[in-house]
Amino acid sequence: MNKFVGVNQLGGTGTSLSQILRFHAERDPDRPCLTMFGKDLSRAEVDRRTNRLARTYMARGVKQGDFVTIAVPNGFEFFEACFAAWKCGAVPNPVSAKMPVPEMQAAVDLANPRLMVGGPAEIQWHNRLPERFEPDPSLSDAPLPDVVSPHWKAIGSGGSTGKPKLIVSHTPALFNPTGPVLGQRVGGTVLNPGPLYHNGPFMCSFLALFNGNRIVIMPRFDEEESLRLIERYKVDSVFFVPTMMNRIWRLGPQVRAKYDISSLQSMLHTASICPVWLKEAWIDWLGPEKILEGYGATEQQGSTIITGTEWLQHKGSVGKATPGAKIVILDPEGNPLPTGEIGEVYFVPDDPCATTYHYLGAEPKRMGGGETPGDMGYLDKDGYLFIVDKRTDMVVSGGSNIYPAEVEAALDSHPHVRSSAVIGLPHDDLIASVHAIVQIAPDAEADVMEADLRSYLKSQLVPYKIPRSFEFVSHYLRDDAGKVRRGQLRADRIKNGIPARNTAVN
Repeated sequence: MNKFVGVNQLGGTGTSLSQILRFHAERDPDRPCLTMFGKDLSRAEVDRRTNRLARTYMARGVKQGDFVTIAVPNGFEFFEACFAAWKCGAVPNPVSAKMPVPEMQAAVDLANPRLMVGGPAEIQWHNRLPERFEPDPSLSDAPLPDVVSPHWKAIGSGGSTGKPKLIVSHTPALFNPTGPVLGQRVGGTVLNPGPLYHNGPFMCSFLALFNGNRIVIMPRFDEEESLRLIERYKVDSVFFVPTMMNRIWRLGPQVRAKYDISSLQSMLHTASICPVWLKEAWIDWLGPEKILEGYGATEQQGSTIITGTEWLQHKGSVGKATPGAKIVILDPEGNPLPTGEIGEVYFVPDDPCATTYHYLGAEPKRMGGGETPGDMGYLDKDGYLFIVDKRTDMVVSGGSNIYPAEVEAALDSHPHVRSSAVIGLPHDDLIASVHAIVQIAPDAEADVMEADLRSYLKSQLVPYKIPRSFEFVSHYLRDDAGKVRRGQLRADRIKNGIPARNTAVN
């Protein structure tokens, strides 16, 4: 059986998320539920604390179906705010606590929440509680009536433009805690290293809690600290994105060997394309049976899954479609493309009347009876999907299609490269020219890196894909969720007068 089974335990019949903490607390009240900085909160503590917090929310007018926008960083408070919302029958709407004020204001205005929790003082909202709020201790922490939120989450997305949209799940806030989910055990220990306002960390962490797991919370990702926490707490499951995998790998074998991570039974990764060389390195390190890769959008129109063992037979694939939808590859006119030909990826549901979400602030792109996550890819003869890049990230240079993810994978495989972002900049002759922004290792010399990279990339890429210009930086170019805002990077460079240099044709 595929270890990824169990996502369909959400919705349908099951225990409401307003009662799921109580369900587990009654069975083992003292078992740690949340852990951070060496401090534990037990199942019973989290249940009681969120009962009191939910009563505060209700006194502020929160009721079934309302949105509660949560703008606090990773920590106990984030989890408690979500559970308090569910205990009101409301819908958690997490946003980044570090989001720029204008962008956050636009996101809050779009969601129009009954209550906002956290966020900077500059945000204008009529009903809000500050970060680190503690409810009145005289409020009762007794159990609350059972109530089901009609939407278990509403995840925001600004893409590369900063224009917000809200993805409101049509799955009600119910869960059937009967078996493993996402490769996790029931009642195990899960490490969360990612930002909880992103869909992947949010889903993996809360599904683990719904199944009685303990969550070890990282306030922010640190590569060596993640290994230390796996060893200390005997973590058996973790969700990483390829950026994290790369940073851990770059620690080197001597540092990695300092930590006993033999407790780890499942490592799930998703969110962005994983370079083949990096995936192979992790399979060699952990073993193929411990590696899972998933692909799908927050909208959940469809998804794929692949084990490490399968991946070795289909290197570079993100897997086959999971039950509920099939994959089709379409050209710009909506015509199906044959095996091996690159086009836009669409998920076509088995039930044409099924809807998994609705947008606020956007419209879905539908064609051929399906919807697209916006990615370009192709299917092999066995039905395995290969993702090439985001449709909007493709660079057309001199009439050739260049996918930044492919160039970034080649750059990131260089021993002195820590991260990279590839964009297209305006070019008088080629229309667009490939520009690479590269974070190099501290001991690398920037003045010799360009020539070194050009030589290195000749063995990795065809000539027209090699960047015509390079820019070297000292900071990470992706966030802890593996996201990079290529559109913003491009706009900043055009605004600041950083053109693509007219280097010789490769």
